[in-house]
Amino acid sequence: MFRRKLTALDYHDPNGFDCSDETQFRNCLVWLEDQKIRHYKIEDRGNLRNIPSSDWPKAYEKYLKDLNCPFGVQEKKEALDWLLGLAVRYEYGDNVDKYKNCPPLATSGNSDKVAVDPLVNLDSNSPDFKAGVTALANILKIQRHDDYLVMLKAIRILIQERLSPEAIAKASQNKEGVPVTLDKHILGFDTGDATLNEAAQILRLLHIEELRELQTKINEAIVAVQAIIADPKTDHRLGKVGR
Repeated sequence: MFRRKLTALDYHDPNGFDCSDETQFRNCLVWLEDQKIRHYKIEDRGNLRNIPSSDWPKAYEKYLKDLNCPFGVQEKKEALDWLLGLAVRYEYGDNVDKYKNCPPLATSGNSDKVAVDPLVNLDSNSPDFKAGVTALANILKIQRHDDYLVMLKAIRILIQERLSPEAIAKASQNKEGVPVTLDKHILGFDTGDATLNEAAQILRLLHIEELRELQTKINEAIVAVQAIIADPKTDHRLGKVGR
């Protein structure tokens, strides 16, 4: 799963790399820091370079935290894939002129052919897919789920509802609230706990506010329909009177 990124980074043995081999894993990580990521100063890389040390896992855990990696030391493959992606971004940033002039890949087949949905051939069981979805879920603070497709659907819904231009514009509008005295509103029942009673009053008021917004939208729809019905426009081309 790492061969493509390792090849792009000119790793010495992308085909023979084995993530499950602890020595290879540590050597690869040190190589990434020394050659591509370079987050630490040279003199601060000693603990990370000391691969045989029993304290290396602690240095690795600190390294992930310093990079704000969304994965922990237990998520070995996901963390390495994230680090490789970070290294690729840095590599491109250091050589923008070199890569922006690369010729595009030749397209095969008819140019008028209908574009294929990239999700059709999506392998939801691949480690790359799982790592990507997990990283997005961690960034967006979405609860993890055993089914990664369910997580991806949750990510899509959140982005559409919270991160779309319309949602951001709506959220940026300042809404001044109106102070409400809970004592003046009768709950209608008693839970036996004052704190629960206040919480129930708040939930009830919020529900009433949502109902008011719904009623407003219904009224707007009725007015729009009435405007069409009250001012009919006859098109004589559609028919004629009589037989």
